[in-house]
Amino acid sequence: MTKQVEKVDRVIIRFAGDSGDGMQLTGDRFTSETAAFGNDLSTLPDFPAEIRAPAGTLPGVSAFQLHFADHDILTPGDAPDVLVAMNPAALKANLKDVPRGGTIIVNTDEFTPRALTKVGYAADPLEDGSLDGYKVHRVALTTQTVKVLEGHDISRKDAERAKNMYSLGLLSWLYHRPTEATLAFLERKFAKKPAIAAANVAAFRAGWNYGETTEDFVVSYEIAPAPMPKGTYRNIHGNLALAYGLIAASHQSGLPMFLGAYPITPASDILHELSKHKNHGVRTFQAEDEIAGIGAALGASFGGALGVTTTSGPGIALKGETIGLAVSLELPLIICDIQRGGPSTGLPTKTEQSDLFLAMFGRNGEAPVPIVAPRSPADCFDAALEAARIAVTYRTPVFLLSDGYLANGSEPWHIPDVADLPVIAPNFAAGPNKVLEDGSEVFWPFLRDPQTLARPWAIPGTAGLEHRIGGIEKQDGTGNISYDPANHDLMVRTRAAKVAGIDVPDLEVDDPSGQAGILVLGWGSTYGPIQAACRQVRRDGQPVAHAHLRHLNPFPANLGRILKEYDRVLIPEMNLGQLSMLVRARYLVDAVGYNQVRGLPFKAAELAGVIKNLIGADTVDKTEQAGV
Repeated sequence: MTKQVEKVDRVIIRFAGDSGDGMQLTGDRFTSETAAFGNDLSTLPDFPAEIRAPAGTLPGVSAFQLHFADHDILTPGDAPDVLVAMNPAALKANLKDVPRGGTIIVNTDEFTPRALTKVGYAADPLEDGSLDGYKVHRVALTTQTVKVLEGHDISRKDAERAKNMYSLGLLSWLYHRPTEATLAFLERKFAKKPAIAAANVAAFRAGWNYGETTEDFVVSYEIAPAPMPKGTYRNIHGNLALAYGLIAASHQSGLPMFLGAYPITPASDILHELSKHKNHGVRTFQAEDEIAGIGAALGASFGGALGVTTTSGPGIALKGETIGLAVSLELPLIICDIQRGGPSTGLPTKTEQSDLFLAMFGRNGEAPVPIVAPRSPADCFDAALEAARIAVTYRTPVFLLSDGYLANGSEPWHIPDVADLPVIAPNFAAGPNKVLEDGSEVFWPFLRDPQTLARPWAIPGTAGLEHRIGGIEKQDGTGNISYDPANHDLMVRTRAAKVAGIDVPDLEVDDPSGQAGILVLGWGSTYGPIQAACRQVRRDGQPVAHAHLRHLNPFPANLGRILKEYDRVLIPEMNLGQLSMLVRARYLVDAVGYNQVRGLPFKAAELAGVIKNLIGADTVDKTEQAGV
């Protein structure tokens, strides 16, 4: 049977099923092959908080969305072109996102009366005509997988579990994905269970062959590799990139890294990854709680290591006192907050940007802390290096604000040349730094560098550099305990001035026409949707500018000037307006917020509509002011 091959420039696929159906593994393998093929890509894993959520229910649906193309893309896509639904719950939970005319591949074996009733279907959607506006492929995935594996020495339950590999094989055929790496992956993953490995390989190949031979699929699709700058690339998740960035910071500073952490979603993967790299001088400590984790990390910094702690919002609430202690001690410390939906336990597996105020103000007393935020999964590597540079150079704790979308999402990463990475010099104190009136030389632990206002970092046990530290206020210079009001005022203002004076790059503005009246200002993971929306607005003939903040404390020195160059400023955030409030208070700019807390990233088309409406409103205002 000769089948047609159609060339397309992009496609968005969503795999959806129960938590136990292996949708995350399926999506991850499809992504890996797509990255190896050379497409640009962006992913969005979306899964329940429960390890094994209730099977066949709407809250138990696990999904993985992948957008890949033959050109530069920025988001996982607004709506799937293809939905693979392993059961009625997966169909019902995701059908609203599939545009009319989209392709739906359903596992018909799961559409039983009981399964339909469980999710509120009064009739079978495969039979009642409700899917007539879609291209529906009915595939008995479970039955066909079990039949293929009849000769294998495995249980029926294990055979049924392999249906995700069958579907992966089918989709790999449909979109001409490479297969060698997936087959090798299955052999490695189940190396201790050769029967399971052989079964999954057989299921994968059977799915491929089904696509090749069935009359139900008469067209397959090719998406050419995307042109990219020369270099070595790999697919990388945000948490993995962040872990690699921390390891690179350890090498570039010459400091051994110590991670003190307590497992918490969605930050735990960083602990898991760093624990594998003892050969890079990384020491990981899984503490009994959040407070112990950051306390150990701060102790490691006191001892001359690069101290790191990882957590999410609930953990930051517990770490607050020790963060304040780090501010008072003026020691380097990297605090990685992988934000999730809140408050309290909130939405553990969903994304949000609601910890900006917590990072900025969530401590007693005047305790300012620098804040750095990556904009994409791959950018987590560079953001980690920048956080380390600031922490070591200025002797201060630094917040690294990532989030669940970046942590679990992935994209191609251009692996940098080690020679191009920044050098981070700890410049430990080597001897006395103060000459007294009697001519004797002493070490003052709070005698500051006149440029950075950083105090000396002295390794404990170094002869002649004995000094006292603690949470009680110290005297300027000597470091002796001081209750003097004037000294306290001086120390508080000096610590604030140190953070305010941190050298950060100027903010860059993407304004191709140079004639935009609207500036869209973002931070963190909103970069992709905002930039994609701006591209769409420009394609439609309307100018718009975009600037994205990596440094949230201190702000870039030129931010105020940039804000005043535009008639209107729009700030989309996955919170209720935290950056908007900071910008309005600091620069007296009437910024307009666009805010959502749905646990999901913005959709580019939605933001494009908001931008166009604002441009239209601005045009009306100018017309009325001119008296036209």
